[in-house]
Amino acid sequence: MKAGFLEKLIERLGRIGPEDVQNYFLRLAQEKGFLETVFNAIQEGIIVTDAKGRITYLNDAACGLFGLEAGEAIGKRLDERIGGLDWKSLTQSGGPVSHDVEIFYPQNRFINFYVVPLVMEPRESAVAGSVDSGGRGGARSTPAATAAEQVGHVMILRDITESRRTAQQTIESERLNALRLLAAGVAHEIGNPLNSLHIHLQLMERSVQKLHDGEKTELQQSIDVARSEVNRLDSIVTQFLKAIRPSRPQLRPENVNTIVEEAVRFFAPELQDREILVEQELRSDLPLLQLDRDQMKQAFYNVIKNSVEAMHRHGTLRVRTDLADTHVIVRFEDSGGGMSAEDLSRVFEPYFTTKPSGSGLGLLIVRRIVREHGGELSIESSQDKGLALTIRLPFIDKRIRMLEAGQARDQTSNR
Repeated sequence: MKAGFLEKLIERLGRIGPEDVQNYFLRLAQEKGFLETVFNAIQEGIIVTDAKGRITYLNDAACGLFGLEAGEAIGKRLDERIGGLDWKSLTQSGGPVSHDVEIFYPQNRFINFYVVPLVMEPRESAVAGSVDSGGRGGARSTPAATAAEQVGHVMILRDITESRRTAQQTIESERLNALRLLAAGVAHEIGNPLNSLHIHLQLMERSVQKLHDGEKTELQQSIDVARSEVNRLDSIVTQFLKAIRPSRPQLRPENVNTIVEEAVRFFAPELQDREILVEQELRSDLPLLQLDRDQMKQAFYNVIKNSVEAMHRHGTLRVRTDLADTHVIVRFEDSGGGMSAEDLSRVFEPYFTTKPSGSGLGLLIVRRIVREHGGELSIESSQDKGLALTIRLPFIDKRIRMLEAGQARDQTSNR
């Protein structure tokens, strides 16, 4: 279509005959259809609203980003169709605005809103003046001064989820590296006094051997208690370093159900003491996964421990394993107090915790272990409604390999 068609049509409105109206309407419909085809072909979402924030147009990409149906959304207020959207903050400046928003439905994404006001420029209206016959001393026609009117907004929406998450992963990696350096320094400073205590306990034990039996027994018991505590501290430091240091998983074929059962069994006394019910639904036909058994067990320990501490007493912990097309799914759901949206957004920050005595490292370690196994971790929660943590671990379907090998043999035999 010619670029100036609409302008020409407006100029000719007074001269259009009845026979031309149908032709002009057809050309307008064609132009509208052409523009909609173009807008629906681009990846960015486009939403147009009127001055009151009601949707007048949105393309397919915008519908996909927010899970909307175009027919149902047209005519509705944008902030009503997109829950949690602060319309005033996006439009109050009066000029172009770029704003990043996190959405949770239909998928958790980060969207960049670029909002531009739609301003309707007034058409010049002629003010007739008198002109003398000689053309001198008379007033010429001048355009009337009319203010521009803001009639709505255009929003261009870009999905920046990947770039945002990449930036977050970079920041998290830097934080984790700083944490490792700090932990190594602390472990070194603690390790030296522990070694010194161990040596002096050995010297004390030699001196005790020279004492009488009554004194010897009493002091030996004190030395044994001290040595046990020193060994316990040394074990804590060693396990802490092992947890946060990057270590390559020692992969072996493992049954994930067995690891889950062992992790739950480890907490059995505490679960019984707190009267927490455990419901396990473990799918029996799961394939063996290439896992580091100790690392994955540690990840499950941390998840279960968080759930138990969140429920305090008389709760329910549901543990379920399932199979998707390319992943084995391990899901933990508790009936605890849940987390607010603000706390949930910070859950993987080092040292962030909602518990009085928490370290803020448990879920950070879980995610590191899952990622090093090529897996994914997601958390769903809301205040006072519990928390669900899902771990997805990849597997290679051997049946597909067998099929490919069979096809290869068939092709060879046909040659």
